[in-house]
Amino acid sequence: MAITDRQNPRAETKSLFRLFPFWQRRTTISSSPSSTQNQPDRNRHRNTDVSKPSSALSISSVARSILPARRRLRLDPSSYLYFPYEPGKQVRSAIKLKNTSKSHTAFKFQTTAPKSCYMRPPGGVLAPGESAFATVFKFVEHPENNEKQQLNQKSKAKFKIMSLKVKPGVEFVPELFDEQKDQVTVERVLRVIFLDAERPSAALEKLKRHLDEAEAAVEERKKPLPETGPRVVGEGLVIDEWKERREKYLARQQVEAIDSSS
Repeated sequence: MAITDRQNPRAETKSLFRLFPFWQRRTTISSSPSSTQNQPDRNRHRNTDVSKPSSALSISSVARSILPARRRLRLDPSSYLYFPYEPGKQVRSAIKLKNTSKSHTAFKFQTTAPKSCYMRPPGGVLAPGESAFATVFKFVEHPENNEKQQLNQKSKAKFKIMSLKVKPGVEFVPELFDEQKDQVTVERVLRVIFLDAERPSAALEKLKRHLDEAEAAVEERKKPLPETGPRVVGEGLVIDEWKERREKYLARQQVEAIDSSS
């Protein structure tokens, strides 16, 4: 009888759990408060650890999108390319580029009208502080329906000038800008403006002056480089200064030998 009396309380508690199941859930939850409190802490630390690199990346990407790109070239003219308006003819414009950065910079031209426009040179490399002129050629088409062209107005043609930081000694090739697209800076997008070739203006005078300077630069590049190596005389005969001195020395030795023998 004593054994049955001891087992009765357990049966009573089981029956109570069946009647009040929420009591069992509350007891199980309250039995391990430390585990439930630690679990959110671990999740919170895990979330913060994962969010750190993504937040850093997002901040850097936003900064790159907001901050303006640092330009390496100074352009003259800086916003437009001026052409004399002569329908049915190929006209020229000129632009001066100067490297204002502290590193060697490659530049490249692109145009929205490659069939009627081209540049000489199409690109190049400038040392720090170096300047260069580029000549732009454009064929001027006749206006449609014999309409008169509005002068001093923007044309649809555009020219984009890009720059890229390069190492000293690197020569310009167009593939440089394809291989390093992330490092390319768009310096400026220039619009085309036609000028009246028969009416004097400050823009037209400046254009003529730039064209003269560009032609002078082309002629300067055509000049042969000064000779720094051995001199070439006749048909491929190379005369070295050291060899010339040696031959004179040997000739003098022979004369002295003849004088001493006589």
